[in-house]
Amino acid sequence: MSIESLRDLSDPVRPADGRERLLYVLLAVPTLLGMVHHVDHVIRGNHVGWPVTPAVTPFTYSLVIYPVVAVGLYLTLTDRAGAGLWAAIMAASAGMLAFFHVSPWAVEPPQDVILPYANPLVGYAAFAVLLALMASVVAVGAYALFLWRREGA
Repeated sequence: MSIESLRDLSDPVRPADGRERLLYVLLAVPTLLGMVHHVDHVIRGNHVGWPVTPAVTPFTYSLVIYPVVAVGLYLTLTDRAGAGLWAAIMAASAGMLAFFHVSPWAVEPPQDVILPYANPLVGYAAFAVLLALMASVVAVGAYALFLWRREGA
């Protein structure tokens, strides 16, 4: 590690290099798609839970991703965590999304996303958002894994 690469300890937030900046931009994609998917739950009115209804459901637990992302950003920006954290978060997210939406044990299988809409095109658009969310989580996870391996090299 060169002297130039050491961060200034008087600055609590270190500037990111180009690859890290790209990671931050890429993290915005699944976060925004996740928000759209959660709003879709509410619009469809199925598979929702607290805070929309009194029941605590998998929907409720899935909302924890937003504080996890916020804490992850804080830890990354203050140089307390790196790409390995994002690789782990994205791997866990990909596994949960696949389990809850497309596995044989899915709690919310594709038909539960598509069929509640009167217009099938809207239902397929909602499912496309879900697929894009899943793909973006995998892509960001792969990129974070690449960065993590580069950090360790």
